[in-house]
Amino acid sequence: MFDEYGIPRGAEPGDTDMPALYHFVYCSRAAKGIDYAEVGRLVELAQRHNLARGITGVLVFGSGIFFQWIEGPAAQMKKLIASLHRDPRHHDLVVLDQSEEERERLYPTWDMERVEADDIRVVLQDALESAEDQNNAAALRRILMQLDTGPLHSLGRG
Repeated sequence: MFDEYGIPRGAEPGDTDMPALYHFVYCSRAAKGIDYAEVGRLVELAQRHNLARGITGVLVFGSGIFFQWIEGPAAQMKKLIASLHRDPRHHDLVVLDQSEEERERLYPTWDMERVEADDIRVVLQDALESAEDQNNAAALRRILMQLDTGPLHSLGRG
């Protein structure tokens, strides 16, 4: 079991053993009919379920685009990633980064955080420039085109 910050219960403050964290970063396009209210419900559900599994992160949604960074124990993360790939609420899912390493969490709490759309645009443009998979490149181009249609708003960590 994990505490409210995703640290295994029983770990002593000051332990020098850094936990191995798996992180997964992706972007995708929302399915037709997904609005801010639905995404708000999704964030609330994710906060309850993911926190109990030691998973934290940030979710940004706007202009029909999802951008998410999630991190936690590898076994729990792999289950979540599989469910993200099956989730009908979005499509054109492009994996921007994923790995497992010993480090501190980037998103240790579930508080709201503002993320500027220009920051995400830079990340997506860099991903497009280095994309080797043509399907990912095409999806990134569609995502960037959709991003240009309106502002992004941060809904919260999820």
